[in-house]
Amino acid sequence: METNSTAEILSSAYLAVEYVDSVLPENPLQQPIRAAWTYMLDNYTKLQIATWGSLIVHEVVYFLFCLPGFLFQFIPFMQKYKIQQDKPETWEKQWKCFKMLLFNHFVIQFPMICGTYYFTEFFSIPYDWDSMPRWPCLLAQCFGCAVIEDTWHYFLHRLLHHKRIYKYIHKVHHDFTAPFGMQAEYAHPLETIILGAGFFIGIMVFCNHVVLLWAWVTFRLLETIDVHSGYDIPWNPLHLMPFYAGARFHDFHHMNFVGNYGSTFTWWDRLFGTDSQYYRYRSKLEEKKAQ
Repeated sequence: METNSTAEILSSAYLAVEYVDSVLPENPLQQPIRAAWTYMLDNYTKLQIATWGSLIVHEVVYFLFCLPGFLFQFIPFMQKYKIQQDKPETWEKQWKCFKMLLFNHFVIQFPMICGTYYFTEFFSIPYDWDSMPRWPCLLAQCFGCAVIEDTWHYFLHRLLHHKRIYKYIHKVHHDFTAPFGMQAEYAHPLETIILGAGFFIGIMVFCNHVVLLWAWVTFRLLETIDVHSGYDIPWNPLHLMPFYAGARFHDFHHMNFVGNYGSTFTWWDRLFGTDSQYYRYRSKLEEKKAQ
């Protein structure tokens, strides 16, 4: 009964979003987007769009979102928001990270991206403008993907911390105890595949247009780069999202190695008590400030 009730609530919520989406008037700003999308469809094949389009979106979005955190290290005003101020970024660490990223992006992730076209063909996912969901529906789908990915990430991430396998795979990601944005996808190739699989589960559940692939990868990269940024900025709009973990929550994971396993949300850590060390640590910091 409880499972059926949950399914009915989710189904009703999704139908409500679709209804709102259908009655909203078209935004004038959509005109140039429509023209660009139509041009793309007229001049490139589905294979080119799915493969090279997805690669370009991933690379541009990743390094564009990394840019602010990279620049923060040169701005004195931003240093008060750095979480581990005693561990500044170094050129040596950043260069080491960049080389690993290039390997992961083009040797591990690009072959996976090459399967995008065949995925969309197998599931008959459309590319045309008229089938494209409007932004409320896209937001709801991205949130659903985030919930699924966060669940996958929590349990597999926690498993990768098991003492028998930690040193073989996940230890690579913990090379840096004070993370910075570019380090978000710095990981062992096996970890890239294992934890990255959670990204595709939501797509298999919600995808009804190829644009969701790009919207979801944009949201996921924004979130993972933010939590690895090493900066806790109070006006960050992502903090408006309920149960959002944020940079301070994940920064403690890199500093402590134990606990805070969720990727986006805090609820699994709260449910299983794997955030207890984090909150004890925060309490001690508050006591020191009070003294």
